[in-house]
Amino acid sequence: MSDRVHYRHLADMPGLVLGAARFSTFSFDRHFHLDYHIGLVTEGVQRLGYGGKTVLAGPGTVSLMPPGEIHDGTGVGEHGYMLRTFRLSRELLNGIAEDLTGSVREPEPTAATLEDPVLATRLVRLFDVMQATEQRETLAAQSEWLRLMNALLTRSHAITAQPPGGALSPRQWQRVRDYCSAHLSEKITLDALAALCDLGRFQFLRQFKQTVGMTPHAWLLRLRLEHACALLSRGAQSIADVAQGVGFYDQSHFNRAFRQAFGVSPSAY
Repeated sequence: MSDRVHYRHLADMPGLVLGAARFSTFSFDRHFHLDYHIGLVTEGVQRLGYGGKTVLAGPGTVSLMPPGEIHDGTGVGEHGYMLRTFRLSRELLNGIAEDLTGSVREPEPTAATLEDPVLATRLVRLFDVMQATEQRETLAAQSEWLRLMNALLTRSHAITAQPPGGALSPRQWQRVRDYCSAHLSEKITLDALAALCDLGRFQFLRQFKQTVGMTPHAWLLRLRLEHACALLSRGAQSIADVAQGVGFYDQSHFNRAFRQAFGVSPSAY
């Protein structure tokens, strides 16, 4: 089986490069990077050497390589392995760390391999979402990106975990509700909601959850579905028009979300 490597630069996320590869014969000699690497083996096993030790990384393992870390990698067995990588420039990494901590101090990441199947699965799913242009700017994707980066940078001791914040003020909460209701048919981003409250994105995520008891994405999804129920009850619009009117641009996604929330399809409501 031949080796295949594909890199994708995301124009709307400067400093982030996604890599997808299948290696059967290729081996990485000892090398280093100028950017921050998050590696995920999704099939097979990679033998990874760094810091004077050797580890075996397979599905469920997350490898973290900071800039300048000398390491190598090769497949184990005759069938090779599949690898996905997030490559973050120093500028992007510093910006994320500032968003997570509220401090301009540069993070100090260290090399690590984390045996965490749940975290690895979430990262692979996020990778797939980011590959899809129409999905990666959604509220859900933006929120998951920050949550996962917080988990990775905290566990690798690049940043210090921040204590839980307070709640949104009544005025902030009202602004969010008013904005979402007024723009329900449009794409609503984490950046826009955080700016309404004069908060950083990660700070907003935590304060919203403290206030509402749901994530912004879960709350917005329910708001859209409740409005869909009202429109369906009137019977004046097609299901496709209702879906688009409350912000679903994919009718199959609307149907799945509606059935999951109410136990019936939109046509049976």
